[in-house]
Amino acid sequence: MTTQDAVPEETPDLRGAHPRLSPEQIATLSAMGQRRATQTGDVLFRQGDPRCDFFVVLAGTVKIVEGEGPDQRVLAVHGPGRYLGEIGMLTGQTLFVSAVVDRPGEVLVVPAQRVRELVAEGGSLGDFLLRGFLLRRAVLLEAGTGLRIIGSRFSEDTRRLREFAARNQVPHTFLDVEDDEGAEALLRQFGVTPAETPIVIHPASTVLRNPSNAELARAVGLRDDAPNDDCCDLVIIGAGPAGLAAAVYGASEGLDTVLLDGIAPGGQAARSSRIENYLGFPSGISGGELAELAIIQAEKFGVRISVAAQASSLALDGERHVIGLDDQSTVCARTVIIATGAWYRRLAVPGLDRLEGSSVFYAATLVEARQCLGAPVVVVGGGNSAGQAAVFLAQRAVAVQLILRHDDLARDMSRYLADRVERDHRIEVIRNSEVCDCSGDIDLESVTVLDHTTGMRRELPAKALFVFIGFEPQAGWLANEIALDERGFVLTGADAARALADRPPQRRTPMMLETTRSGVFAVGDVRSGSIKRVASAVGEGSMAVRLVHARLLELGSSSTGEQVD
Repeated sequence: MTTQDAVPEETPDLRGAHPRLSPEQIATLSAMGQRRATQTGDVLFRQGDPRCDFFVVLAGTVKIVEGEGPDQRVLAVHGPGRYLGEIGMLTGQTLFVSAVVDRPGEVLVVPAQRVRELVAEGGSLGDFLLRGFLLRRAVLLEAGTGLRIIGSRFSEDTRRLREFAARNQVPHTFLDVEDDEGAEALLRQFGVTPAETPIVIHPASTVLRNPSNAELARAVGLRDDAPNDDCCDLVIIGAGPAGLAAAVYGASEGLDTVLLDGIAPGGQAARSSRIENYLGFPSGISGGELAELAIIQAEKFGVRISVAAQASSLALDGERHVIGLDDQSTVCARTVIIATGAWYRRLAVPGLDRLEGSSVFYAATLVEARQCLGAPVVVVGGGNSAGQAAVFLAQRAVAVQLILRHDDLARDMSRYLADRVERDHRIEVIRNSEVCDCSGDIDLESVTVLDHTTGMRRELPAKALFVFIGFEPQAGWLANEIALDERGFVLTGADAARALADRPPQRRTPMMLETTRSGVFAVGDVRSGSIKRVASAVGEGSMAVRLVHARLLELGSSSTGEQVD
């Protein structure tokens, strides 16, 4: 049988997630690895393991499964010419599934590091593998594999864990102890009472009892806690588009770079189902996919990325900056880029907070959309995020109402997107209105909308409410260290210079993106006066690295941290 022969038992490739390698592609990969004979029942990799090699099936078949014994679920079967693995292989995450040989044959084994290098090079074969990896992660997310989060949907900690898993694209299933009999059975199996929830069952069958975000991040391979007693060149706080761009440019230019984020890479952009005006992606790209690609780029150049690493303080030790994290650990750096962004505001509607996480959301991804299939939903907001959410949800919900406080859809929304919203017959734009009430004891049933023009109230049936109503800068923790504007955004450049006018003279005027503290820069949404768009955030992040080099030269250090003669 050749690598191009179809195998009757294998899973059909309906979505492009399971492409078949050509003989030429297999020949290229063969130069990087070695062949291995397989027997039925051989486990090539096991769920819960921290890492694995890259496998190409040359003969026989391999099953991708979740679980073991009678509860085992077969997710896919791969025959000759197909490769195994998904995006976690590139980002260093825990394995969420196992690969078991079904029919004996032969596989090609390539070290994962060689595949990471191949993908990072950006050639046709690397792009081919990357596309399949990304699509497979989407399949795992939809299939509900991976972690099992068990708790009450009314619990704040349960909502926190679910949000963390969703934002980090970690495959998971939520079991609600309020009405899921399977949840109670699992709790009994692991000797846990409902009062001890939420718990997280790891693919390795370990139980995490109400873990912190940092503990969960470590368990799935998202937290880099490698000891580092030295002071690095650059710490970037916030892994949205601006922070990721700074990380890629900083590390690619030789800076020892650390990237921290309190929740997940991607920032607000990761909540966007489709970004269609970003240069180089004529068909658009999801925020989550853009973040995944940027993470791979950053890791290619050696950036150390840690999520659930929430910055809580910024202190000055001589010429060095010490960033304190909420778990009492610290990171030292010669320069700092603040890219913490801004988060969406909540609606001031009585009783709405009790529905957050179950039917009130601040993101519109596949995770939330699954709860809205065939049901009416309401979206609140007039910016690009609200428009993107409405268009995305219209493909799954039976109807979408978009609530606008004013009457001009194009005022805060890109023209192309406003046109798309207005042309979509599944979306009703309700202007000059706001949500003033909601109903539903357990889940949202309807929202009441007040028309400011007529004073009339209208009740809209809704299975879910999506809120995108403006920003609050994530800079409060900096208030005693660097100057902020009246709304809490970080002052930089000329604005920072004016804020320093009444203080003791500085050695020099702050550079363009520099704050009132030398060597600390701010970029993206958190910066006062910035344009709240993905492209501008990426531009500022890359520009800031040039200024970082200038600061390092002032300190007498080169881009690699060595002393300059």
